[in-house]
Amino acid sequence: MMKKYLYIFMFLALIFTSARAQEFVKGVVKDAAGQTIPGATVILKGTSKYASTDIDGKFSIAAPKDFPFTFQVTITGYEKHEVDIYELPSEPVEITLKTANVLDEVVVIGYGSQKKGDLTGSVSSVPQLALKQPISSFDRALQGAAAGVQVTQVSGQPGAAVSIRIRGGNSITGGNEPLYVIDGFPVYNSNADASAGVTAGPSINALASLNPSDIESIEVLKDASATAIYGSRGANGVVLITTKKGKAGQNTFTYDAYYGTQSVLKRVDVLTSAKDWALLKNDARVNSGKAPYYTEDQIRKLGEGTDWQGAAFRSAPIQNHQLSFTGGDDRTRYAISGNYFKQEGILRNTDFERYSGRVNLDRDISSGFKIGVNLTASKISAQVANAGIVNGLLAMPPTVNIRDVNGKYTYQSEFETPLGNPIATLEKEVNKTTTYRFLANTYGEYTFLEGLVGKVSFGTDIINNKQNRYVPSDIYQGANSNPTGKASVGSKFASTWLNENTLSYSKTFSNKHVLNVVIGYTQQAFKSESAIAGSEAFVTDQLAYNDLASGSVYSQPSSGSTAWALNSYLGRINYSIDQKYIFTVSGRADGSSRFGKDNKWGYFPSAAFAWNISRESFLSNVEAISNLKLRLSAGVTGNQEIGQYLSLATLNSATYFFGGQTYIGFAPNRIANPDLGWETTRQYDGGIDLSLLKNRINFVFDAYYKKTTNLLLNVPIPYTTGQSTALQNYGSVENKGIELGINTTNFSGPFSWNTNFVFSINRNKVLTLGDGANYIISGANIAQVGKPLGSFYGYKTNGLFQTGDDIASLPTINPATTKPGDRRYVDINGDGKITQADDRTIIGNAQPKFQGGITNTLSYLNFDLSFFFQGTYGNKLFNQNKQQLELLTGQQNASTAAYDRWTTTNPGNEVQRAFEDPAAVNTSRYVENASFLRLKNLTIGYNLPKRVTSKIHASNIKIYMSAQNLYTWTKYTGFDPEVSRNEQSTLNQGIDYSIYPSSKSFLGGLSISF
Repeated sequence: MMKKYLYIFMFLALIFTSARAQEFVKGVVKDAAGQTIPGATVILKGTSKYASTDIDGKFSIAAPKDFPFTFQVTITGYEKHEVDIYELPSEPVEITLKTANVLDEVVVIGYGSQKKGDLTGSVSSVPQLALKQPISSFDRALQGAAAGVQVTQVSGQPGAAVSIRIRGGNSITGGNEPLYVIDGFPVYNSNADASAGVTAGPSINALASLNPSDIESIEVLKDASATAIYGSRGANGVVLITTKKGKAGQNTFTYDAYYGTQSVLKRVDVLTSAKDWALLKNDARVNSGKAPYYTEDQIRKLGEGTDWQGAAFRSAPIQNHQLSFTGGDDRTRYAISGNYFKQEGILRNTDFERYSGRVNLDRDISSGFKIGVNLTASKISAQVANAGIVNGLLAMPPTVNIRDVNGKYTYQSEFETPLGNPIATLEKEVNKTTTYRFLANTYGEYTFLEGLVGKVSFGTDIINNKQNRYVPSDIYQGANSNPTGKASVGSKFASTWLNENTLSYSKTFSNKHVLNVVIGYTQQAFKSESAIAGSEAFVTDQLAYNDLASGSVYSQPSSGSTAWALNSYLGRINYSIDQKYIFTVSGRADGSSRFGKDNKWGYFPSAAFAWNISRESFLSNVEAISNLKLRLSAGVTGNQEIGQYLSLATLNSATYFFGGQTYIGFAPNRIANPDLGWETTRQYDGGIDLSLLKNRINFVFDAYYKKTTNLLLNVPIPYTTGQSTALQNYGSVENKGIELGINTTNFSGPFSWNTNFVFSINRNKVLTLGDGANYIISGANIAQVGKPLGSFYGYKTNGLFQTGDDIASLPTINPATTKPGDRRYVDINGDGKITQADDRTIIGNAQPKFQGGITNTLSYLNFDLSFFFQGTYGNKLFNQNKQQLELLTGQQNASTAAYDRWTTTNPGNEVQRAFEDPAAVNTSRYVENASFLRLKNLTIGYNLPKRVTSKIHASNIKIYMSAQNLYTWTKYTGFDPEVSRNEQSTLNQGIDYSIYPSSKSFLGGLSISF
């Protein structure tokens, strides 16, 4: 009998337990205004159980068997909230979240993170919207998105690099690009380290190996307080990249995709009429004392003419596909993604393609020990446009056909200056580059005692680049003899390893004093190996570059290897008193193999102070002011980007003949400089952070001054040394400016509208060039003491000589050959003649007077709209394309300005006469206003209602349409005002010549999450 009752009791207990296990706690999460919050994470504290709120802010989670228990509710933009549950509620639990204070937002800084309210340095955060543009590399997202950051496109080639300057350029011949730190791994984006050196065209951006969709946040460190912790690599600013991590309680699968088309942003106006060009040709010959080239009958039979740009440009597709898995529990967080990106070029047979995968994993081994790994692997490849393609498209006369009567590509133009068929080159030349990259960083972090944390990390960055080029025998560039063809292959393998060891300590004393200390030791080393081989004069083009041995003429092979190492000690102390007065002291000591044996170590200290004025009692009752903070900082940073072995005496191999035999010898090509040291930048910054009306309006203002000394310049030395120049530390450059960032919440609630505005001014000047030097001239550019870098150097023009002018008595370059219709130049020194030494002057500058960007994001119910404008004012470009097209030689095509050229019947004062052999002269006519305002991005999206998404068990489905570079307001006559030919040099900037044009795009996209 007892056994029977026991069975009944156990049965009832089982029923009760089962029923109890099925009980759920339901609830809804709202904001202070009563609006529901979708996507919030509700975690049962102390367990791995969690739930996410749906689009209506509702959640349901299984209740534990023991009371009481606690829910933790988190979501970005709101304060974390905890709710204690003492018994099973009969009604849904209503949870209200407070909007996070702007000062409590966490910002990533060097070797750690800080609340915005505790920042003493100048740090800009890039809006997430900027990363949602269809871009091949994340550095393009910085355009107009952060104050003080200037991004210049050096080519429209898909995947090509961009040039970035943070608070102006510091160095004349050294590197000026910022340091990128990707999940703690420092990377300097030198495309030379990722290029085998075979392809002829714009370099492909090594940073394009990182998928922009994987990025969670980008922080730009600008002043010395923020960058000195990176010491010898912080002078040009630091860009911190944090990729997306998994979050406890949020297991999500997401598919994102878009597809669109691109077209050329603008075309350059050249002659496309065969008749008009023939008349120009005849005019140039007659003015040169020769007979006309075409008869009137031949001109009538020429036909319409070839539009070379129209034949080369196309409507090109762009697409992107991304799968991502994120989530975790209270001990493990993960984020896994895979990406495919393909961008066809707007020039035929050019493209860029990326395959990439990323794994981020964090694991709490115990309450005091956790480990993690950030890993990305990618393959990027591109078919690159030949460097001379755009020049060929502009210069090829319209009288030349693309194909001959037999349907084969026309070989070349028949005129005195032969030009190869650019369409044939685009279609038939192989100019391929492929890069494999593996970037990984793993860490272990152990808490020794409360507040004392040690962290050790190891990382590696491996880049393997392979380049192939083949120029077939039936195009102009590949035919020195017949049959022929040119092939070359190259490879470069570069690897970097990193070890960082840091110890941090945080402690609060008396609820008033907060101390945070970080110390560390890091070591990093780099090594690369490269090889190039080639041959030509092939019997057939069929094998292209795949059988170099079948070429009868071998090119001299080359190979090389370089290495560098960096050892560093670092430290930072943050001390806060009552959250009002914040002090920061940081420093780094770097020892670099790149510098002379007597000067390998550099020391880079900084100090900063911030005063949270709004926490003072005299402002405590001023409700309009949510935050007011004053920041002051000063410090020293360095620049080591000069290449390897430049402090050492080196030898160069040379071929010579002796006794009928060929020998290889070596000769000195550099003398040693044991004192070669760092370029050093001292920077001072003052800033104000102001938030008004409960953080609805936020201002960030900075004013700065920085001076770079000990510039790394090639200085002339006595010929008795056997060399003409040596790299030494001479000269100085200054940058000073102001920055303003404004972020506003214009409306909130069912209809929301947010605005982000950035504005900056930078003034640059060369202070000294050392050893009595006053200038350095490089092409159309000059670095001159007292003037900004990026200045153009040439003659000022004041019209044309006219019939009746007494040319013999006027200042000219060559009075004997000058005739009416030739260009006049300003006699700067008034000596009655025009000479290079005395009459060339600065005729413009590539640096803008100011630049800015404004982003607006609006949403209503399930719809959202965003638009982003970007622009610069006051910058100039030297339009070298225009210079070439206005030579009017009759040997190549010309600008449509040729219609208004000087003739006896059209004695204009702008466009010179046609003449067969004019010299290309750098004059103010070709320096153009490159100010612009561009509608950079316009996106409209729609989130499908829950009743629709629930049918396929999706948490969210969004569809959108987007346009990039939709319209540009500018007076610039070239392809694009946002270009510069040289991607690295600060001296040679602002030159527009044969640059792959930019494009505008229209696309549609889909994002679906489960």
